[in-house]
Amino acid sequence: MKPHLFNVLRHLDDQGLTNHVLIITRWRVDAEDCAVLNSLKNLRLTVLVTHSGIDNEKIEPVDSNIAAASLRTLFDNAERYCTVLYWRPIVPGLNDSDAHLERARGLSAYAHATVFTGLFFREEIAEYYESHGLPLPYEDTARRKIMPETVEQRILDYFRTDENLSAPWGAPFRKTSCAVAYAHGEADYNGHYGIKELCNICPEEQISPCRSAWDKPDLAEVTEEARALGATGPVEIDDRAIIVEGLDEPPRYFLQHGFGYQCHDRAKPHHYRQHGRAPIGWQSENGSPTP
Repeated sequence: MKPHLFNVLRHLDDQGLTNHVLIITRWRVDAEDCAVLNSLKNLRLTVLVTHSGIDNEKIEPVDSNIAAASLRTLFDNAERYCTVLYWRPIVPGLNDSDAHLERARGLSAYAHATVFTGLFFREEIAEYYESHGLPLPYEDTARRKIMPETVEQRILDYFRTDENLSAPWGAPFRKTSCAVAYAHGEADYNGHYGIKELCNICPEEQISPCRSAWDKPDLAEVTEEARALGATGPVEIDDRAIIVEGLDEPPRYFLQHGFGYQCHDRAKPHHYRQHGRAPIGWQSENGSPTP
């Protein structure tokens, strides 16, 4: 797989493309691999190293120490690419102890940015847990990642430091594209700035370019492009996102990246403070915990 990946990267790079390219791995990366990545001239390359810290082999068969070593190697040799600590999936009771948080915080010093996220607890995963006699982490499955509010707050508290001090660890982000953009010193290409509650943990040096680049697009222009992609029903634009019907994720991402503005499916709304997350573990509208 690795030779094939490098070959594809070379072909893309030889075309003079400057697109973002994200590589995700939890396996071994050595200095020779880093030399190949550094040889690319045009692509904006980011290597996201998946690290969970889960030590149950039935759940995580790959030793997290491998990812930790690869992260350090990538960071130490980085010249023309960026490295992101992809801290996932975080599951309450499984890898959210103080020791796990301490390790992740330490590893973040070997990354240009850190993104943390929860578990896609789909039916297939629930069936796997049950068939292997593992305790279910949640009572219900969900189509979006589950990141309970209390777990997120513990993580943020662990990374918080006095504003007058220089933290010895990296900045955490809720969204992958935010971390990638920060690592490369540019505005978020997914337009998350419209979802203001996502930005309250971002460093000011990241908020500033996102604020400058974020601009509400023209409704007529968006509607024309959405219709060409197959959108049905009314197209709307509010202060947070473009809202469409009848488009799967790929065409919605096309609009999102093209306009630098979030694009949401009306049938699957993102609720306040739960952008891209399941409601499990968050307060419902009446103030009671969601089961």
